[in-house]
Amino acid sequence: MALRTVAADLVRLLDAAAGPVYVLDDQRRILFVNDACAAWAGCAAGELVGQESRYHSSGEVTGPAAIAAALAPPPEVWTGQRARAVVSLAGASGNVVARHVDFVPLGTDVLDMAGVIGFGSPHEANQGTLEGSLATDESPRALHERLAHWRRKLAGQYHIDRLLGENAAIRQVRKQVELAAASTASVSIVGPPGSGRQHAARAIHYGRAAQTAGPLVPLACPLLSANLLETTLRALARSGAAVTGRPGTLWLCDVEDLDDEVQQQLVRELAGKRTFRMIATSREPLTALAAAGKFRADLACALATIEIRLPPLAGRIEDLPLLAQLFVEEQNRQGTKQLAGLSPEALDRLAIYPWPGNIEELAEVIAAAHQSAEGPRIVPADLPAKIQYSLDAAARPRRVEETIVLEDFLARIEEELIRRAMAQAKGNKTKAARLLGMTRPRLYRRLVQLGLEEAEEET
Repeated sequence: MALRTVAADLVRLLDAAAGPVYVLDDQRRILFVNDACAAWAGCAAGELVGQESRYHSSGEVTGPAAIAAALAPPPEVWTGQRARAVVSLAGASGNVVARHVDFVPLGTDVLDMAGVIGFGSPHEANQGTLEGSLATDESPRALHERLAHWRRKLAGQYHIDRLLGENAAIRQVRKQVELAAASTASVSIVGPPGSGRQHAARAIHYGRAAQTAGPLVPLACPLLSANLLETTLRALARSGAAVTGRPGTLWLCDVEDLDDEVQQQLVRELAGKRTFRMIATSREPLTALAAAGKFRADLACALATIEIRLPPLAGRIEDLPLLAQLFVEEQNRQGTKQLAGLSPEALDRLAIYPWPGNIEELAEVIAAAHQSAEGPRIVPADLPAKIQYSLDAAARPRRVEETIVLEDFLARIEEELIRRAMAQAKGNKTKAARLLGMTRPRLYRRLVQLGLEEAEEET
């Protein structure tokens, strides 16, 4: 009875606090939120209690799962360290409110950790000041908040996580994706393997209304036959706008590998009335392939009403820290291990790597490093061996072997010997020829050929 009384008094005390207060247990589940925290979150306390609070930036804007993710303390808190972080929540109205939260661990290390208490400031943080201070900060906490800002900003439009960043080329891509998502025009997405072509295709198809989108039908063009194309088009026409109210999309993957016969059939299909849209992905621009005689020009024009060119990761390396943080938090979301991000030294090493596999390779590298990491951050020792091998190769570039052209080499030696003989003979050609063991006319011819004397009548 006494314990129940104490617990009730504690709850009343925390509810009376002016700022948000919440408690997590050792399994990262929310045990308690006070009235101020529930008001900040824009939902009832009962909806949050029991939610697991993993350290990642949710793709959703509102809802208990998204709020629980936003409330997660930095991973180092679970090792016994106190920390202060910025937490931003989008309430029921959708307006984002940021507050500073002080996290107090209930334990000194991972083994005896009973939970964490978060004490939020009663006052809102200045969003403009926060965004300014985070713009150039590449610490894990700053990258976490920047990532959350990006996902809140874009979640209501389309799901384009792989297209995050401030690089000019990727900003242009986002505008083109939004334009394409709002139309039914055919779209050609061009980019190297691993650059996010499939993510852009899905973002365009699903657009702002994923729940009412028609079917998305991907076809691997290297394996596509004329019969399969015909069967697919008929099925797509039947299940498209008549079923969902929105047209379906035929997605031609690696369209540059289409067989000539299938290209011809596709041109005939496109000439008729269509009830679906077309998205084609390729490694090179279709118009360039057509100009080189490697693709039908009429089909290239039909498929590339809107052309979107995705830059390689090496071409927007300034976005790598934010993308790496995205993949760290995706791993956090999928498992029990929670990491804050990457150390500056690890980011430096990733920035030097050439990234032939682009964004998809970065995702794989971060997944492997996340699994290897033993501390709260990914450090250089956690990165896959190929990253270190690449750095070693860059530090010790292969010395280019000089090709020796025998005739040129012998000509330089001959020229040097002739110069020495002429100097020793004080310009007397007869004496110099004797020293070199050759006739005077031959010496004269070599002097002219080597540019050591002007040609004149020789007697």
